[in-house]
Amino acid sequence: MRSSKRPYAPPRKLERGLAQALAFWNGLKRRQAEIPFWDDVKLSALPQLSGTLAMIDVSPRPVRFRFAVGTLGEEIKRRYGGDLAGVFLDEIEIRYPFQFLISQCSATVESGAPTYYRYAEARGGRPQQAFSRLLLPLWGDGRIGMLLGAFAWE
Repeated sequence: MRSSKRPYAPPRKLERGLAQALAFWNGLKRRQAEIPFWDDVKLSALPQLSGTLAMIDVSPRPVRFRFAVGTLGEEIKRRYGGDLAGVFLDEIEIRYPFQFLISQCSATVESGAPTYYRYAEARGGRPQQAFSRLLLPLWGDGRIGMLLGAFAWE
């Protein structure tokens, strides 16, 4: 990955689950393609991460993001407090663990590169509810048509 000043640039060292998701994404690239095709993604290939993955549909005009049906991991649902399958991100109550998710999705589509977000709320000098999120762009229909999201909790 290139180091740059783009928003949500991933750090050099990722949390283990996020590093596994990135390696999976890189392994899906065809020949010289910089972005894998979304229809090559099989979440079942990452059973150890299944509860922490999500697929997000990208609608082009106007640009909107929606949780793909049947792809929101159980741990994500539990931490949010419900299933959001098929729901647009701009229609949900933005709360833990989806802070800044819409802007991160936009940055991922615009840059055509992986993006990273980390959240740690400090209480009494110790982080509480800390998590990290990696979004990976996926190509389809001549554009970035989907994002693969991976979450990691401490």
